[in-house]
Amino acid sequence: MTRATPIPETVTLHVPFRIVKRGGRKEMQLPEGATQPHRADSSLVKALARAFRWKRMLESGEYATIAELAEREGIAPSYMTRVLRLTLLAPDIVEAILNGKQGPEVTLARVLEPFPVEWAIQTEHLG
Repeated sequence: MTRATPIPETVTLHVPFRIVKRGGRKEMQLPEGATQPHRADSSLVKALARAFRWKRMLESGEYATIAELAEREGIAPSYMTRVLRLTLLAPDIVEAILNGKQGPEVTLARVLEPFPVEWAIQTEHLG
């Protein structure tokens, strides 16, 4: 702009995007090629933190059984077992989740489903 060019009062910016459901929440998805900072999925990160905390509590002997720990936490033992399984995820998958670089198919609901224990197969299974 030059000095003679008047400053517009309103500027309209059009950004194409779509809303997708991810892990029970709505998320804005930008078109391919658009850069977007990576944000970690808070529900996945929270589940990972819980899983490793619970594992540490069980291994330390603070709680003798999953049922005892689940009762103390006020949750069902079956849910605790599914969350504890997250401690078996491959390190690269855990790192991707913590850095927000996991694919859109990696949701909390998906990782709580049974998955292979072998790390190489996990990557194929989860995408």
